[in-house]
Amino acid sequence: MKTDIHPKYFPAAKVKCVCGNSYTVGSTKENIEVEICNSCHPFFTGKENLVDSAGRVEKFRTRLSKKTTTSVVKKDRKTSKK
Repeated sequence: MKTDIHPKYFPAAKVKCVCGNSYTVGSTKENIEVEICNSCHPFFTGKENLVDSAGRVEKFRTRLSKKTTTSVVKKDRKTSKK
């Protein structure tokens, strides 16, 4: 077996979430910062909370609304030509 090929293991690595929750786990990184954890994730809390980064949710909703309105217009045009 080769020696010294594994990364250093930290049995008490600190994990910090943007919501303020912090806990310790075993990891190969000493400090870990996460955006969402079990304290603020909608699946575990039961609350629907959209995590919007750079307006992506709003972009999706506008694109979806445009798509539904254009499909209705296209159908009307096809029926009017016949």
